[in-house]
Amino acid sequence: MAEVDDCVIEDKMDTELLNSATAFIWAEADMLDHAEYAGWLELWDPKGLYIVPIDPQTTDFANTLNYAHDDADMRAKRVARLASGDSVSTQPQARTVRNVSRLRVLKDEGTTVTIRGAQDLRDFRKDGFHQHTADVTWELARHGDAGWRIRSKVVRLINSADTLSTLGYVL
Repeated sequence: MAEVDDCVIEDKMDTELLNSATAFIWAEADMLDHAEYAGWLELWDPKGLYIVPIDPQTTDFANTLNYAHDDADMRAKRVARLASGDSVSTQPQARTVRNVSRLRVLKDEGTTVTIRGAQDLRDFRKDGFHQHTADVTWELARHGDAGWRIRSKVVRLINSADTLSTLGYVL
C-alpha cells in the first residue's frame, strides 16, 4: 500500500478495479460520441438516474432544478428525440468528441463502486465549436460476469449556472 495525502491506495486491487471501471466509462463515452444510443441505454441499471444539475453544489437532485433528471423512461425518450431528427436542437446533428480523464475510485461498497472523473466535451454544429467541461460521478453496479451497469451518472458542468447553448446530445 502507498499513502498519498491521507489517501490509501491498494496497488493491485485498486488498479484492477480502476482499469475495469475506466474501460467501461471510456466505452460509454465512445458510444455517445458515435450516437450508439441503443447500446448506451443497455449500459444502465433499470433504476439508474442520469442527472445534470444546475446548482453545482446540490446533492438533493429530486428537489432542485436540473437540466436533466432522467430515469429509464426519460432516457429512452431523450434518445428517441435525439435519433428522430424532429428536434430543432438536434439538426444538424452535432459531432462530438469527449475526453474522460482523472478517474478516481471514491467508494467500493462491494456491489457498487463510485468513480469521479473529468470530462471535456467538444462539439461541432452549424459552423461552430462549443466546449462543455464537467466533473462527472458515476455509481456503477457490478453486473455479474457482464461487467458494470450505470446506477447513476451526475454531470456537474463547471459553467452550469450560466446560460448554456443548446445541447442536442447526451453529456
